[in-house]
Amino acid sequence: MSEQKNNPLHGKTLQMILEHLLNHYRWEGLAYHIDVNCFKTNPSLKSSLTFLRKTPWARKKVEELYINLIT
Repeated sequence: MSEQKNNPLHGKTLQMILEHLLNHYRWEGLAYHIDVNCFKTNPSLKSSLTFLRKTPWARKKVEELYINLIT
């Protein structure tokens, strides 16, 4: 448990992270920061979560953007 003490992603779901980013950046801002079609073309929370769960490199970019935002 002590390993997670300084991990800002501990206890956060991908959905929570994406919703937080959407509240701050909106879809246009996310598409600007992370160049993926799920944020550009007909974006939705459900389709973006599906894509991010299947695409580790994109999920990592979302998590990095979230960490930069909250720190």
